[in-house]
Amino acid sequence: MKLYDTAPAPSPRRVRMFIAEKGIDIPVVQVDLRGGEHLKTEFMKLNPWCTVPVLELDDGTCISEAIACCRYLEAAFPEPPLMGVSPEEQGIIAMWEHRVEWDGFIAGSEVLRNTAAGMSGRGLTGSKGYEQIPELALRGKQRIQKLYEMLDQRFGESEYLAGPDFTVADITCLIAVDFARRQKLEIPDDCANVKRWHQQISQRPSAKV
Repeated sequence: MKLYDTAPAPSPRRVRMFIAEKGIDIPVVQVDLRGGEHLKTEFMKLNPWCTVPVLELDDGTCISEAIACCRYLEAAFPEPPLMGVSPEEQGIIAMWEHRVEWDGFIAGSEVLRNTAAGMSGRGLTGSKGYEQIPELALRGKQRIQKLYEMLDQRFGESEYLAGPDFTVADITCLIAVDFARRQKLEIPDDCANVKRWHQQISQRPSAKV
C-alpha cells in the first residue's frame, strides 16, 4: 500500500493525520502539483480526477478522495475507532464531518481557487480548466465566518466536534480551520471556544505530520 500525497496541500493532510492516529506506517509518494504532475497521463491512470490524495492498495486498486481513503483505513485498521462504533455514533460523526467539509474546507477552496494568481484558469480541480469567479471567493469568506460562529457554539457544548471523543470530524475541522487561516481568515477573537479546541487539537502528534 502507498499514499500519493502533496505535503503542503490540505486534503491529503487529512489522510496523513488519520494514518498517524491509527498508528500505522504507509509509504508516501510526493506528487508535484505545481509542476502539473497530477495532470500527466501516468497519474491520471491512478486517479482520473487528477487530485491528491490517492491510496494505492497492494493489488493496484486506487482509492481517491480523502474521506474515502479514511473509510478504507477505518475498515482495514479498526483500532482506535475514528468513525464511530454504534450506528448512532457513525451517523453523528459523518454528519459533523460532512458539515465542516462543506462549510469549511469547500468554502476555503472557493476563496483560494478564485483569488490566487497561480490558480488562474484552475477554478476547480480536475483535468478541465475553469476560470476564476471573484464573487465565489467573497461568498467563501462569508461562509468561513459563519462556520466560526457555528463552531464556537458547538464547542461550548462539546469537547470534540461529534461528541466526547476525538474523531475524523475533528481531523477535517482542524484542517479546514488551518486552511482558512493560511488565507488570513483567522479565528475571531470572540470565538474563545474554537480557539480552545484548536489549540488542544493542534498539540496532538498527528497534527504535526
